[in-house]
Amino acid sequence: MNNGITAAELEKLDNSEYKIIDIRDSSAFEYGHIDGAVNIAQEDVLSAELPQDKKLIICCRSGIISGDIADKLCQKGFEAYNLEGGYVDWLRIKMENREVTEAVELSIRKKFKKSIWCKFTKAINEYELVKPNDKIAVCISGGKDSMLMAKLFQELKRHDKFPFELVFLVMDPGYSPENRRVIEENARSMSIPVHIFESDIFDSVYNIEKNPCYICARMRRGYLYSHAKALGCNKIALGHHFDDVIETILMGMLYGGQVQTMMPKLHSTNFEGMELIRPLYLVREAEIKHWRDYNDLHFIQCACKFTDTCTTCAPDSRSVSKRLEIKNLIAELKKVNPQVEKNIFRSVENVNVNTVIAYKDNAGVHRFLDKYDDVKE
Repeated sequence: MNNGITAAELEKLDNSEYKIIDIRDSSAFEYGHIDGAVNIAQEDVLSAELPQDKKLIICCRSGIISGDIADKLCQKGFEAYNLEGGYVDWLRIKMENREVTEAVELSIRKKFKKSIWCKFTKAINEYELVKPNDKIAVCISGGKDSMLMAKLFQELKRHDKFPFELVFLVMDPGYSPENRRVIEENARSMSIPVHIFESDIFDSVYNIEKNPCYICARMRRGYLYSHAKALGCNKIALGHHFDDVIETILMGMLYGGQVQTMMPKLHSTNFEGMELIRPLYLVREAEIKHWRDYNDLHFIQCACKFTDTCTTCAPDSRSVSKRLEIKNLIAELKKVNPQVEKNIFRSVENVNVNTVIAYKDNAGVHRFLDKYDDVKE
């Protein structure tokens, strides 16, 4: 049996006495982790060089897999402890009774005015995302992107250049009580008045083997449209950012065999009179992370039932998502060409239909041969 330590007990220890070993996957660790923790994959921990002179605190998402790892390390002679409740419980305790509204808002106006606020307002204006008398459902998932978007909309509302309304909408598709508290506490600490409604989407997709995440995402969007419309909204705002856009372009080309992008706004095909807008369209993910870390904010990465039991603390490398593969590919290309991200984005702004073999629109497919003899070089 392993020794357990709670997040509250951890906070009372001198940090020179222990080392936190976080065994979640690297993307989850990068999204948020305990200060001073090191990330070592679950399958590498037992063979890694670990300090013998310190207590080892083993951390995973919910404190389940980490318990087994702590046991095995104790058998190898280490003084290892399982962080009970995992990262989620540590995060809950850290956020209790915390107030960060003033600091967060000041950072948007000062520190991140150029890199975030101006990019946000540029997208609003350039793509005409917000118009007079709109009622917008700002959809909050609990992650860094949607929480920042909510604060940016609050700032936009303060400028009050024309009348529009906001509803901060959170759908609970079946979160665990711990994850729901994290979302609620973050909203409270940043003074975001969230409207929460519940659905059973997680239960509906839990036993689906093929593409459960895709089906879940589609269902969630439908629920958001429906609830937003019932509240009198004509738009829903989602937190997709610049990096999501360029990754989608490459994913379509390399895995879908098509040239398409994530649009800054769309008319809904199933909910008449509703639109989807993406106000973070020009904001870089690195700046969102910088804003998060600058304000010492911590968010959930994924709160679905597939990860609540730590089943993805160390996913098989064969199951790495296509989006992560594309993200890594762009990072490699950037080492050779620092402008590669901007060029990917510009490529869908500068499409010359006279130099493509075929394209399609609402009228159908158009091939270059259709007008080939009518055009001279």
